[in-house]
Amino acid sequence: MTLHFLGNILTFRARSVATGGSFTVIEVRTAPGAGAPPHTQTDQESFLVLEGGYEIIRDGTVLTCRPGDFVHVPPGMPHAFRNPTDAVSKMLLINFPGDLHEKFFMLVGDTLAPGSTDFPPPAAPDIPHILEAGRACGIDILAS
Repeated sequence: MTLHFLGNILTFRARSVATGGSFTVIEVRTAPGAGAPPHTQTDQESFLVLEGGYEIIRDGTVLTCRPGDFVHVPPGMPHAFRNPTDAVSKMLLINFPGDLHEKFFMLVGDTLAPGSTDFPPPAAPDIPHILEAGRACGIDILAS
């Protein structure tokens, strides 16, 4: 399954149902300047940068990450990420347990053809829908 959300193409590599609910692994391709807004969540999240670069903000500290860098975020810790480069960047996103973030992305993401790597044209996000979906999935989008 492949989805688009806020300038990120999300390709699910291990779904929660396949891991007994333990975790989800998502390959994320992020357009230049795109990312995820500051938020907290009830699940754990880890990032492994594969290509390009990311700024991962973890509890107020900006981490400049390159291929091979790994960042873990425990439950409840404020965090965000963005691609500060002028090219598409890629990382693995691992959430555990796997169901909450997976459900969130299903609620807010736009379905793409499997294997899609082309970003759809930018569109204004439906902020009320994103906030509501986040609350339903243990994710609190923070004011930025």
